[in-house]
Amino acid sequence: MSASSNAFNALGDPTRRAIFEKLQGRPLAVVDIWDGLPISRPAVSQHLKVLKEAKLINLRADGNKNIYELNREGILAMRDYLDKFWDDALTNFKMLAENIEKENNTPQ
Repeated sequence: MSASSNAFNALGDPTRRAIFEKLQGRPLAVVDIWDGLPISRPAVSQHLKVLKEAKLINLRADGNKNIYELNREGILAMRDYLDKFWDDALTNFKMLAENIEKENNTPQ
């Protein structure tokens, strides 16, 4: 399974998406991530583990706290994956439009 597949699978869970979105603003400690979520603190830690394994977040120690932050490289890998689909879609659209134009300009 590719890194981007792991990332998309990880974000398929609504709780992990909520955690990921919380980290969009700034790096946070587990207790701050947990605040407002309808799950236990150990469950938050399990979700963070999945996001870290999917390379969507990084963990760093700050004294006695673990601080989580978004992993820019992981997010860029997802974007590159999606950009490939967009590029392919535009190429196919261009070819279709050119074929239709040729057919419309062909004498009947």
